[in-house]
Amino acid sequence: MELLGLKFGIAAHQRLSRPPKPSLFTTTNGSSMKKIQFLLFLVLAVPVCLLAQQQSSKSKSSDKLYEKGTIKREIVLHNAKGINTGSYEFSPAFYQNGIVYVSFYKNGPIDPNTGKPFFELFYAEMDGQYLPQSGRSFSINLNSQVHEGPVSFSRDNNKMYFTRNNLEGGIAKANAKRQVTMKVYEATRGPLDWENIRPLPFNNDDYTCFHPSLSADGNRLFFSSDMPGGYGGYDLYYVEKKADGWAKPINLGQDINSAGNEVFPFLHESGTLFFSSNGRGGEGGLDIFSIDISGEQWGELSNLGTPLNSANDDLGFIINPEATRGYFASDRAGGSGDDDIYMFEADGSILEEGAGPVLNAAIVAYDAATNERISDAGVRLFQQREDGFMEGNDLYDVELLPSENGELRMKLVRKDASDLGEASMFTDVNGTVASSLRQGKKYFVLVTKDGYNDAEMQFVAGDQTEQTVRVPLTSRTCTPLDGLVSVQGYNTAVPNALVRIVNQANGEEKLVRSSANGNFEYCLPANGDFVLTAEKTGYNPATSKVSTKNLQGKQDLDVNLKLLPLEGNEKVVKEPIREGSVILLENIYYDFNQYIIRRGAGEELDALAQLMKQYPSMEVELTAHTDSRGNDQYNLELSLKRAESAKRYLIQKGIRGNRINAFGQGETQLRNRCADGVDCSDDEHQYNRRTEVKVVRIDEAVKVQYGEGDPRGGK
Repeated sequence: MELLGLKFGIAAHQRLSRPPKPSLFTTTNGSSMKKIQFLLFLVLAVPVCLLAQQQSSKSKSSDKLYEKGTIKREIVLHNAKGINTGSYEFSPAFYQNGIVYVSFYKNGPIDPNTGKPFFELFYAEMDGQYLPQSGRSFSINLNSQVHEGPVSFSRDNNKMYFTRNNLEGGIAKANAKRQVTMKVYEATRGPLDWENIRPLPFNNDDYTCFHPSLSADGNRLFFSSDMPGGYGGYDLYYVEKKADGWAKPINLGQDINSAGNEVFPFLHESGTLFFSSNGRGGEGGLDIFSIDISGEQWGELSNLGTPLNSANDDLGFIINPEATRGYFASDRAGGSGDDDIYMFEADGSILEEGAGPVLNAAIVAYDAATNERISDAGVRLFQQREDGFMEGNDLYDVELLPSENGELRMKLVRKDASDLGEASMFTDVNGTVASSLRQGKKYFVLVTKDGYNDAEMQFVAGDQTEQTVRVPLTSRTCTPLDGLVSVQGYNTAVPNALVRIVNQANGEEKLVRSSANGNFEYCLPANGDFVLTAEKTGYNPATSKVSTKNLQGKQDLDVNLKLLPLEGNEKVVKEPIREGSVILLENIYYDFNQYIIRRGAGEELDALAQLMKQYPSMEVELTAHTDSRGNDQYNLELSLKRAESAKRYLIQKGIRGNRINAFGQGETQLRNRCADGVDCSDDEHQYNRRTEVKVVRIDEAVKVQYGEGDPRGGK
């Protein structure tokens, strides 16, 4: 706990020359040095790429290495009161649908050298305003009887790096100076908790390595250390991943490191490095700085200025990919305790324009049969998330499909190109359109052209300066049909209607379902006549005929099938989804250690949120079920926590909490034979793990659809 000393620029070698004391931390006199010890080992960062540069000698703030307060954005701060206490909360790190951070339990084991409990790792999910709520212990295996500090996760969340005091056989190990240094450890995800915990080879008993930060590709690890040969107290270093381990640490040089302390690094995916320093002047204490290190020539070092920096210590800065929202810790006046976590929001990206590696891309549309370039083709380019879904909630429709048990199953399906609006780019006479890509990002490109089938392709932007993406299009041999099922006499769509498409030439029948918006799509064979029939419980069927013979000009067909409610059953119009319906969610995956919903594994909850936004009167009961493994009481509590976690997820997506009630049934309602003591496969146990959504209320407002003769003048 040695952080306050950073304010006074006390170098590490000065501290270490004093008579050593037995401690888990390097100790010095004065409350300021306690604060340095307290915070320095507790930070996390996630860098992406860089090479160390050997620069001319620059180290002091008077050399004007940075521009102060260069952010030209309106920034609003929010104290994360849901997790902050009268003590310490700091070093946030993005994880799944929340953050992992450092704090301690008020009644936890006491470190005799600090008089405070040992620090542990906590996890908190976000609410609808992206503020963390209800922190809880992150891992049983990781939290030990010494201090655990900040973490950095691999992109797939299956590997992590974290700071811990030097341990050997579960006991703190001191060096020859009777000091217990800090080291960087690695752990991997196991079936029940984090496991295979081991220190990395570049650690040393005689000096500290801490604040690990893994690059996005997993090939570089950044950290802070007071190892010999640095420029000041603590410097920033990185190591390269090798086939057999890690290479030797490389100092990042004097463009970043100073005679003071550089700690708490975070490398944004754009290649902008954020870190805290007390060696370059600023607002006071530790200030947050940034520098673009994405290119061969680095940018200028910049002090972020107020309100992100204050007269006190500001550290542990992280920010989202769009660079518009993030978190950091500060002991500034007005907080809940010693160090609080703050969330900040900006009215636009805080990065300098042009920061980060950008590739020039050429997207080429061509005929797959003739290899000729296709001009005037519409091009839609989307960035993909790690789970394969594209950024943007307006790109998907919700489908509700009946199951064998009479329940409904729900999924998100990408909208047809015709429902995505006009393309934003079109190929030129050479069949080419120019665009820009972010290095290492996943993309999805959709190319459309009359007379051709829609073509799509997924790809990853490489590390070359230019990239060509060739997209082949095939000639269309069928006619796209865009359909809508609605209620006769009302301006209301009918979801989950069954549509039968019968080819009158051969009697062949195809079945499709209308989406939550009442839409359906099909591609009809050429030169045929077809009968379409829409059916849904509570309505009379609706029938229409279409033909693909002798089509002229536009090759798409549109049809609106209008269902008439059964006599005396007009209530169905206000219940697009019947009250009492049960929607089964089987594909919500929780983190192994209890009830954290994995990022990218909440697709069905995303669909449910979209459905509840479409029907604002809809209120539901969320009921979670477990399999039979584990004792009854544990499973009951676990299922309730999982249901509550699903509820928080929906609230984060913008659904009001009073529309959702959460319940847990544990293993009381198994769907197969796999009770206690029965030998079952993992798939059989998985069948019992599900979340059910019961529609307890839905009463949608409906609008009468007037035709000609509308007394109010409508058409």
